[in-house]
Amino acid sequence: MRRAQRARAWGALAVATLVLAGCASHARRPRSDTGAAVAALAISLVGARYQFGGADAAGFDCSGLAFYVHQRVGLTIPRSAREQRRAARPVPLAGLEPGDLVFFHIRSRGVDHVGIYAGSGRFIHAPRAGSAVAYGNLSAGFYRARLVSAGRFWDADSASAAPR
Repeated sequence: MRRAQRARAWGALAVATLVLAGCASHARRPRSDTGAAVAALAISLVGARYQFGGADAAGFDCSGLAFYVHQRVGLTIPRSAREQRRAARPVPLAGLEPGDLVFFHIRSRGVDHVGIYAGSGRFIHAPRAGSAVAYGNLSAGFYRARLVSAGRFWDADSASAAPR
């Protein structure tokens, strides 16, 4: 079973990589292409294994997932959820676009969890040990009550992000 999940995740990653490679040939893309690529790659990793401290195909924690996905689309972001929030350009919650990061306080007063917004009020995250990468819902009571802010690393005016 685990082998089938891993094969499915690698297949989805291969498809996302091919799609992104096709997009890379354009000199300038609309602003949402980079965010859409971030979201699509995150979606392709749903079902991947949770691993504390993980930031590669062997497994992910929440900030490792965000780090990995951004890295795969050519953006360098900080590694921890707290650092990602500090470095990201703030985005109003009403202005969320696919690929934006959503930040939560789960176990502490500060930010200690991050997800990647997928659209329609849903986000992708690595929730906790024993769980796989999964969808979460921003309107669900647990996450709605703990949502702190949102941020973006890709530039809203072009396909490239400001170096961080």
